[in-house]
Amino acid sequence: MESLITAAARALEAGDPLGALNRVALRNDAPSLALRGIAMAQLGDLAKAKTLLRSAARAFGPREAVARARCVVAEAEIALVSRDLSWPAKTLAGARASLASHGDLANAAHAGHIEARRLLLLGRIDEAERTLAEIGASPLPPASLVVRDLVVAGIAIRRLKTRDARAALDRAGKAALQAGIPALVAEVDSASLILNTPAARLIARGSEHPLLLGEVERLATSTALVVDTFHHVVRRQGTAVSLGTRPVLFALARLLAQAWPADVSREALISGAFQAKHVDESHRARLRVEIGRLRTQLKPLAGISATRQGFELVPKKTRDVIVLARPVEEKHAAVLAILADGEPWSSSALALALRMSARSVQRALEELARSNKVQSFGHGRARRWMTPPVPGFPTGLLLPSPLAKA
Repeated sequence: MESLITAAARALEAGDPLGALNRVALRNDAPSLALRGIAMAQLGDLAKAKTLLRSAARAFGPREAVARARCVVAEAEIALVSRDLSWPAKTLAGARASLASHGDLANAAHAGHIEARRLLLLGRIDEAERTLAEIGASPLPPASLVVRDLVVAGIAIRRLKTRDARAALDRAGKAALQAGIPALVAEVDSASLILNTPAARLIARGSEHPLLLGEVERLATSTALVVDTFHHVVRRQGTAVSLGTRPVLFALARLLAQAWPADVSREALISGAFQAKHVDESHRARLRVEIGRLRTQLKPLAGISATRQGFELVPKKTRDVIVLARPVEEKHAAVLAILADGEPWSSSALALALRMSARSVQRALEELARSNKVQSFGHGRARRWMTPPVPGFPTGLLLPSPLAKA
């Protein structure tokens, strides 16, 4: 019967969950439960997979620490795919340490990769990079190399290092082909689309055009005055003025930058920054106050001059003014940007990733759902949100080494 366990494990390594289930579907011993759990995860039934893996972990004896740790790592990957970002990281760290102490370096590295991916989703880029450094460059199976390079690419993309990201994705693509797992090849292809999809819009002198990520990166060294709507910053090379906590001032700065070198009428500024439908003298007085505050904030980078019709931006030490805007203007663009990965997210996980209150995220999701931009399934704490259409399970990994080796 152990030959069936080994055959099922090899089928899972090759990305054939149905072949694995054909061998162990009717068995309830600990290794079979674990393999069935991994197979169900690859088929997309994550709830059943989690139940089977927990049953397997309980069924393994006290001397089978490696097998139990592998079950924990598999459950952690299911939590990652389910975007259950509150899953206890200490549990994964304990399993990783146990695997490393017993010489299972491949699965210990895999546990580290899962933790790095979780940190990346939470925006903790430095911690993700340190976690990868702890794993080191020890020889790993091709499937693990894919995950490692996907994390490396994710870190490079978030730091706007497109050359490093492209090199990591090229390595990941070659490793995925070597692993021979179609789901991994598809995941690398999906990640590569980020570099060839418009990441922003450039608005200047009354016109606009889309920018790829590499073009956004080159703006960092541009001498132009950039009004960055992603980070609510006005910058030029090494000098930056943050207006993240001053939304009215940032709105005024953007309106002035979009119109440059022309001026903007007082009525347009009041309507755009204050959202006022009817302009009266109180609005004009407020505009003078806010323009004065913006003039003080932007003093290192630009001046603001009054004109007959309104106000105009006067950049310093540059002849170019551009606005870096999101590809699509949307009130809840940050929520949609995270859901764009196609995975099902809980509102609590979105709140963690966005560093927003859970209630604010819930209100945003409800508004997006009313406009058919997102959809949900499940109820209560099991409710998940995603962008339509519903994609398949993207990861064919879930432990690079067979459980039968335990």
